[in-house]
Amino acid sequence: MSPILHDRIPYDTSARRLPGVSPLDPADWILRDEVFAAQMALRDRLILTRRNAVLAMTGAAEEAAQELLDVVLAHVRADPGYRCGDARIRRPDGVEVTIDRTDPMGTAGRLVQDDLCVMQKPEGGAEHVLTAAVLCFPAGWTLSEKIGRPLNRIHRPVPEYDGDIAKRVQRLFDGVQAGRPLWRFNALRYVDPSLFQPRHEGEQKYGAEKDQAYLRSERQTILRLPHSAAVVFGIHTFVVPLASAQNIDR
Repeated sequence: MSPILHDRIPYDTSARRLPGVSPLDPADWILRDEVFAAQMALRDRLILTRRNAVLAMTGAAEEAAQELLDVVLAHVRADPGYRCGDARIRRPDGVEVTIDRTDPMGTAGRLVQDDLCVMQKPEGGAEHVLTAAVLCFPAGWTLSEKIGRPLNRIHRPVPEYDGDIAKRVQRLFDGVQAGRPLWRFNALRYVDPSLFQPRHEGEQKYGAEKDQAYLRSERQTILRLPHSAAVVFGIHTFVVPLASAQNIDR
């Protein structure tokens, strides 16, 4: 299968200190780009054939997942590329998606390119916990190893995610306000351009430096749901040939 590659990454991927967040216009929360049709076809296939690998939800997330689906529906209904009815949505690639309230994460995951992770802070808890996700494009991690885990535990294999960064990220999740989302990005070199790259904790994921021919960047968003107060961590994945990438930290 040919890799799904972007023409460009629409922001400067020069090095930025973690967590490196900026304000985001709510209208720009979800992106639709030139590889929409190809990425959505892959998402459809993964949700159909690898559902247990790309979807997870705990009982605690039901209300937040339904609210997230409402927010996604509102977003696509504001996009003139979609044709929206009460029961079905026709995507810009012509595919019709049934609005299935019994499967809020799966429905949302078939409407937009972004992966969506629901993070909730239990009453009296110190950290947000991953309670639901549609994760079709994992960059070297496995959803089943992260679901139900708090932020610090989720990032345990990441060397840069030290105690100071963990506190700063938790403050971001605590402080993000409804209607005022945030965004950041990462940019890493990979040998394999595949979007679906699950790996277990501790597995090497970038490949030998001499063979790293692709730049993979995640545009990551942090959005507060106003009613459930859950935080949605969104991931829009770009992959470009390293030779054509501009403004990267070399």
